[in-house]
Amino acid sequence: MKKKIVNPFICQGYEGQDYFCDRIEETKNLSSTLYNGRNITLISPRRLGKTGLIWNTFHQIKAENKDAICIYIDIFPTKNQSEFVRMLGTAVLNETLSRTRMFGRKALNVLASLRPIVGIDDLTGMPSVSVSVEPSQSDVTIRNIFSYLNKLQREVFIAIDEFQQINEYPETGTEALLRSYIQFSQNVHFIFSGSKQHLMAEMFTSPKRPFYQSTDLMNLKPLEEETYYQFAKGFFEKNKGELSREVFHELYEKFDGYTWYIQSVLNRLYEQYKKVSALSQLNGTILAVVESKAPQYENLVLFLTDNQFSLLRSVATEGIAQQPLSKDFINKYKLSGASSVKTALDVLSDKELLYRLPDGYIVYDRFMDQWLKRIY
Repeated sequence: MKKKIVNPFICQGYEGQDYFCDRIEETKNLSSTLYNGRNITLISPRRLGKTGLIWNTFHQIKAENKDAICIYIDIFPTKNQSEFVRMLGTAVLNETLSRTRMFGRKALNVLASLRPIVGIDDLTGMPSVSVSVEPSQSDVTIRNIFSYLNKLQREVFIAIDEFQQINEYPETGTEALLRSYIQFSQNVHFIFSGSKQHLMAEMFTSPKRPFYQSTDLMNLKPLEEETYYQFAKGFFEKNKGELSREVFHELYEKFDGYTWYIQSVLNRLYEQYKKVSALSQLNGTILAVVESKAPQYENLVLFLTDNQFSLLRSVATEGIAQQPLSKDFINKYKLSGASSVKTALDVLSDKELLYRLPDGYIVYDRFMDQWLKRIY
């Protein structure tokens, strides 16, 4: 049965092209690049819609090739190479088993080299398969994963999200290990996506790194405002309501076109109002969202030093801090010396509380940015 969508402004997951705004050219470029045998690196800040774009691309690929196998993993939670291999192997097994209709003894015979563990998913009640990985044998396991993929005789598309996490592993050879198998896997195509621009750029553009010039590069930008407005307005009108251009423009500008934040607010506006024509409706909704997250933010800043918090608050007040180390910025917000600000800037960037754009630094969480502006 087709799932009934109560609210068309999806904030998590992917519910099909009807609820996915635009990205026509980006989807076309991604799928064309992969079909023509080139891997691709997709870089964008979080909350801009790169995961949705990947799922939309997979949706199109599977519509054009029903035998295609599409696999998505987010490796942000992984801490080492063996955890990465376990996540990749488990995703590969579960997706390929469901797509190739291999079950029982036949499947286990084929997958014996991956040491599969068959169980029941606690939430769905359906059979699930995971991979057992001994840390000392992770390189052998990943070799077996690629050997298995290469024997499928199907086109396989794998997206590895937050790929820069590999830089945090204690093992130093994970990139080289992956590269050594990927370059010989003709039927397996990769999307490497990440949110830390400087780390992703280093991994794929530095001659010293294994993935140097091995992929096409794509930087994701915000949706064009008018296109997004027409998309959003259409859902209100289908519900015999309206969404004013003035309100949407204010929403788009307030969150710099970042998709997830806009979707979150539109979701609540659609829930509460049939007609959205007043800025007071928008501001009240944003305030409710920010207040609901206040305990989380209050707890988070408790772990910051005074210098770190002062800098975070100053960037929020500034909107975008073009030169946070300058004498003018430091004096304006009564910060400590440049060396202390530099130390705080590095820590906050590493914690992803601040994010560097070409024009300067912003508070990464745009709802937190609004909270800091309001509270302090």
